[in-house]
Amino acid sequence: MKIINPATEQVLANLKEDNNSSLKKKLETLRKGQPKWSAVPLKKRIAVLQKFAELLKENIEECARVLTSEVGKPLQQSRNEVNGARNRIAWLTANADKYLSDEVMGDDGNTKEVITYEPLGVVCNISAWNYPYLVGTNVFVPALLAGNSVLYKPSEFSTLTGLEIEKFLKKAGVPDDVFQVAVGAREVGAALLDLNFDGYFFTGSYATGKFIYEKVAPKMVPCGLELGGKDPLYVAADVKDIKSIAAGTADGAFYNNGQSCCSVERIYVHEKVYNKYVEEFLKEVKGYKVGEPTEDGVYIGALTREAQLRVVEAQVKDAVKKGAKVLTGGKKRSGKGNFYEPTVLVNVNHKMKLMREESFGPVIGIQKVKSDEEALQLMNDTEYGLTAAVYTSSKSRAEKLLAQTNSGSGYWNCCDRVSAALPWSGRKHSGFGSTLSHVGLRAFTKPKGLHLRG
Repeated sequence: MKIINPATEQVLANLKEDNNSSLKKKLETLRKGQPKWSAVPLKKRIAVLQKFAELLKENIEECARVLTSEVGKPLQQSRNEVNGARNRIAWLTANADKYLSDEVMGDDGNTKEVITYEPLGVVCNISAWNYPYLVGTNVFVPALLAGNSVLYKPSEFSTLTGLEIEKFLKKAGVPDDVFQVAVGAREVGAALLDLNFDGYFFTGSYATGKFIYEKVAPKMVPCGLELGGKDPLYVAADVKDIKSIAAGTADGAFYNNGQSCCSVERIYVHEKVYNKYVEEFLKEVKGYKVGEPTEDGVYIGALTREAQLRVVEAQVKDAVKKGAKVLTGGKKRSGKGNFYEPTVLVNVNHKMKLMREESFGPVIGIQKVKSDEEALQLMNDTEYGLTAAVYTSSKSRAEKLLAQTNSGSGYWNCCDRVSAALPWSGRKHSGFGSTLSHVGLRAFTKPKGLHLRG
């Protein structure tokens, strides 16, 4: 399997892919190692994962360099990702004892009622390329804390980073028979579904998530799916600092080239502030530096997957054909690499693919609305339900609107944000199950109710 730099088209490595035989051996290894790991006291498991976070800090430049080389994001954004993973690990390890330890629910002096949280067993984690440290941390860290062993399959577009993760986990003290990496593309991922794991956790597209869910459903084991989004944002008529809001929301749309599940993917702006907002938004986007991800000051790097260029190009072409106007960008940059200009379109509507299908690229449509009610109707007019954002000076207005959006996360005067303290979950085609927060820690356990008398 060739690992290719999406910015330079240079071949970074040739890796040997796993096959059915090697995958079975890895599963057998993990099956044998899991009981020993589960028997390790929770406090020691916590210390091991804290050591992993320390190693990420000590080796951040190496981690960032490898990440940038294979996914194309600017080097500073890669550093930000590694630091973000460290912050999530800090919360998960600080709260693991509280949420994974036995809970006494009642004791009348005769019968004691206790909940214990037992590990699932061997967990299969099929992960994503856009934020391999972050989305990986969401799964394998709480899984390991809960006493599971993990078969981790990084995306074929971020495999070198997956191997870096394995290296530092084992250096931190995770045994070899507790964490294994599966190397390969789609065929390897499909082969994993035929093996008997005790839980499957996937981050990626709706189509692949649906395929995984249907495939593993007969096994009657947990299946967590963190899928895509078409995340809406509404700018109400009463906003004050339009320049600041335009800058912040542009960042929410274009950070990491828009390759985030919770990137802002469509914007609705009240007609009273529409013109000023678009003006300031455009100024911000035109100031973004596009170029080689290792250059200082670059904000827009290369798209990770060449195929995504065609998706973005098709959406822009479809929108223009149906009446949209490109204010900036709108085409692939000439020369080597998967570079697409940051693109802003207006005169958009929901007949266009741009406003209905996931873009996952540096492109955004901005639509004018006449009222909160129209904005809300358009925000909910989607098959997805990951996040929704409202910008307004009124907290009560924001709460009223967010209460009516069918999404797993809601934002008031912020966007494109994840907190380890809050559950990360989707609705509809954005998936189901939760990672992060206390529910994410317990997602990798089997609760058992004990009735103890004597």
